[in-house]
Amino acid sequence: MDIENSKAQMKKGVLEMCILSIISFKDVYASDIIESMKDANLLIVEGTLYPLLTRLKNDGLLAYRWEESKSGPPRKYYTITPLGNEFLGELQQGWNDLQYSVSNILQIKSNN
Repeated sequence: MDIENSKAQMKKGVLEMCILSIISFKDVYASDIIESMKDANLLIVEGTLYPLLTRLKNDGLLAYRWEESKSGPPRKYYTITPLGNEFLGELQQGWNDLQYSVSNILQIKSNN
């Protein structure tokens, strides 16, 4: 069994929640998201991030605006929508429930 593939699948399952959470604090540029993820030791590449941002925007969870940049072309800044905040809350509750359940199962194994 390929452990790296299993780890990658676990990470994919939480990317939406992590990205929405980062954007929920303040409007961000895509490189800000990549940097925040890197700081949390969750590496993400542009080829993964941009399609996910587009899907979240098309689902009404994110919006964006263009801002002029002093050092190059205009930048696209992402903001979370009210629907996105609601969705993030539901994802966080689901994560908490899942984490609790998995912790209980792992505890049972360690107690045997």
